[in-house]
Amino acid sequence: MSSYEVMNTSAGLVKMWTRGVPVEDAAKEQLRNVASMPFIHKWVAAMPDVHWGMGATIGSVIPTKAAIIPAAVGVDLGCGMMAVRTSLSASDLPDSLRGVRRAIEKAVPHGRSPKRGGRDKGAWGNVPDEVAEVWTSELAADFERICVKHPKVAKSNHVAHLGTLGTGNHFIEVCLDESDAVWVMLHSGSRGVGNRIGTYFINLAKEEMRRWHIDLVDRNLAYLPEGTEYFDDYVEAVDWAQRFARLNREQMMRATLRALREELGPFRADSLAVNCHHNYVAREHHYGEDVYVTRKGAVRAGRGELGIIPGSMGTRSYIVRGKGNEESFCSCSHGAGRAMSRTEAKRRFRVEDHIKATEGVECRKDAAVIDETPMAYKDIEAVMAAQEDLVEVVHTLRQQVCVKG
Repeated sequence: MSSYEVMNTSAGLVKMWTRGVPVEDAAKEQLRNVASMPFIHKWVAAMPDVHWGMGATIGSVIPTKAAIIPAAVGVDLGCGMMAVRTSLSASDLPDSLRGVRRAIEKAVPHGRSPKRGGRDKGAWGNVPDEVAEVWTSELAADFERICVKHPKVAKSNHVAHLGTLGTGNHFIEVCLDESDAVWVMLHSGSRGVGNRIGTYFINLAKEEMRRWHIDLVDRNLAYLPEGTEYFDDYVEAVDWAQRFARLNREQMMRATLRALREELGPFRADSLAVNCHHNYVAREHHYGEDVYVTRKGAVRAGRGELGIIPGSMGTRSYIVRGKGNEESFCSCSHGAGRAMSRTEAKRRFRVEDHIKATEGVECRKDAAVIDETPMAYKDIEAVMAAQEDLVEVVHTLRQQVCVKG
């Protein structure tokens, strides 16, 4: 018996690694729609954390020939995870971890500006020299070239967001593995500038569909064909945003480790590090053809490749090694996946519920993070069981400290 289930559509196929995991009807409808596009290569793969998403289904792997759907890639371009194992152990941590959380919160900008104006507290007020150097040496020249062609992209927060966390499900955590080794793990992407690039090209693709008089079952499936000017420009801009995202995580990790050394004393953090995207598009070779693979909330899990599958604020997370399963286009889930919308979580749960669910974790326990409470997510154990043929677990992490915006 195969490890996935098959959902047939009128014009395409979806293979779903969702045994034992609920999938809402709205997500299935999105998957059917994208699978019906004429340029899909073979089939669409749905990961066990799959759920409805703005523009396209989160937890989906979409291989395409000679076209890309910008809304399927989304606006949090290059969003992903980074984790580093340190030489610290559980015995090196203080009884109270509040000071550790405060040190991280002070070192890495997070959150957003108030609704009625005010400085963006999630951005640098004064960009640190080391961040400015990374921007200048790694990103600035290519960004200026993109902006010459597409000036609207320039109207974004870019260097001031490099090395910052953001809000929502983005986080920085201190964890312990199965041997009580201390890990630092974080989740973020290309921040304001990636959102600007993604939104701009999504709208551009929709305009192109109108100009070409192409009717779509869902306007969010507007696409850019390979060989057109906008396609090449999009690929260049997305590649840049994905580099920004990777560098953003690296800068946050440096700042976090520095803060922890000031709080806990010297330690090493070079024994194992993983840095992987889970919202991105890449050129890959599958089933004899070169294609574009869009992973919307999915991690590449090629044979031997390390990835990160985080749980929610009060559950376990996993460092995994890919098995290179071609039927999933060498992919796995990017987390537990939401079980309900943020609005529904805020309606259903109280602060008292959240406090109980995050017992033993030093984190925010207020009404502003109810939408991120563990009960708003699927069961991470069921998610992992559904993808045993995609990855093997290398390390199991349990949260001790969680910083959110």
